[in-house]
Amino acid sequence: MDGREFLAAYQDRLQDVRDRTARARRALAAVAGTATSRDGAVVITVDQAGALQRLQFTEHAEVLSRAELAATVLDTARRARAEAARQAEAALVPVLGERSEAMQVVRSHLTPPER
Repeated sequence: MDGREFLAAYQDRLQDVRDRTARARRALAAVAGTATSRDGAVVITVDQAGALQRLQFTEHAEVLSRAELAATVLDTARRARAEAARQAEAALVPVLGERSEAMQVVRSHLTPPER
């Protein structure tokens, strides 16, 4: 391989990284985790940062006590954040690599702590 071929191959690899990065950026911007409570009383959607975007109570929420409703909201929000984290991870794996150290760091920040 001469210098021109090496340079062309290198430029192709750089373009591939740019393309994968652009796809990941678009995918991350579209991340939205949605979860429905196990009893169907609550539906929650969060964005890629886990911030609440939508909170819906169904008619079943009316039969829950305030304490039960609060616990249901928290559990459902946790599951919505976990879904958003899964989507974000799927967007980043093509850029960072499934088993890379960088991906491990990202995973540690994406995964909400279990309670």
